[in-house]
Amino acid sequence: MRVESSITAITWVPFGALDAMPSLPLGVAVAHHDEPPPEVLGDLEELRAADRFREANELRAWVEVVGGEIVRFGHGGRGLAASAFDVAAQQVAFPALEFPIIRPEPDAHTGHVRFTQTVGGRIGLPVPRAVAGKPYFRVGSATAWTTLELVLRADGSADARLVDASPFPRHSVYGADGSLLSEHGRSQHGALHGEALEETPWGRADPLDAELDTIALRSGARLSRRRLRAGDTLVEQGECGSDMFLLVDGVLDVEVDGGVVAQVGPGAVLGELALLGDGRRTATLRASRPSRVAVLTAASIGGTRLPELTRARRAHLG
Repeated sequence: MRVESSITAITWVPFGALDAMPSLPLGVAVAHHDEPPPEVLGDLEELRAADRFREANELRAWVEVVGGEIVRFGHGGRGLAASAFDVAAQQVAFPALEFPIIRPEPDAHTGHVRFTQTVGGRIGLPVPRAVAGKPYFRVGSATAWTTLELVLRADGSADARLVDASPFPRHSVYGADGSLLSEHGRSQHGALHGEALEETPWGRADPLDAELDTIALRSGARLSRRRLRAGDTLVEQGECGSDMFLLVDGVLDVEVDGGVVAQVGPGAVLGELALLGDGRRTATLRASRPSRVAVLTAASIGGTRLPELTRARRAHLG
């Protein structure tokens, strides 16, 4: 006998969450709210194409039963991030970023098997957080996640539930037949700007930002600054360089082979591939509006985790 089941959670941003957000700097693009999820799940890809959720966690599992005992089992699943949303030419957006799926080895017994899966990431909703010891704040993307559990038994029964999740925003959980099982998350959103950047199953929501705080803000390091006018070039593709940069204010175009492939906003770490690689710049960085950068030399990041964390972020972004 083969027993199969599944559980799916979709994470969405209610209107009230945006209404409760504190004021953000001009030019920061705020993601739209989502319509309440359907009573019956339907096709995940269609919901994603319609931009109905921020992320989805789908866990599927099966067991084979012989003589009243489980002899084989398996599981899989996926995580889905929301589609990108449109922003104006002079806005800075925070893209969605999927964290690696956490899928431990199943807890297997002859009579039942327990499967779990955690999916999460940055959901593209900017929220401010205070900088320790300083009278200002930085803006980062909110992080959300869900942990799902499936228990399949030798008698053919199955249990599915959400065992843990970020308090923000909302999570709707669906059973194997697509029916809505439960909803979780805050109904009041006044504290989202703090909770959305707290601990996660992957550690701190943004360890790279925390390390930059240590280097540039709390360590007392005197980092040199550069001011750029609109159109000024920070680095040229192909040239040699030994510095990294932290974009403090403004927007930079990222150009590869003469074409703009991306724009980056405050908080971005730039130029690390030259410092951590063969010394050659892989892209041209040009200010699309007046900007300021802090210069991170090899000496200023010595003994820190910045190289490791930067490589990890690049790997996640692909």
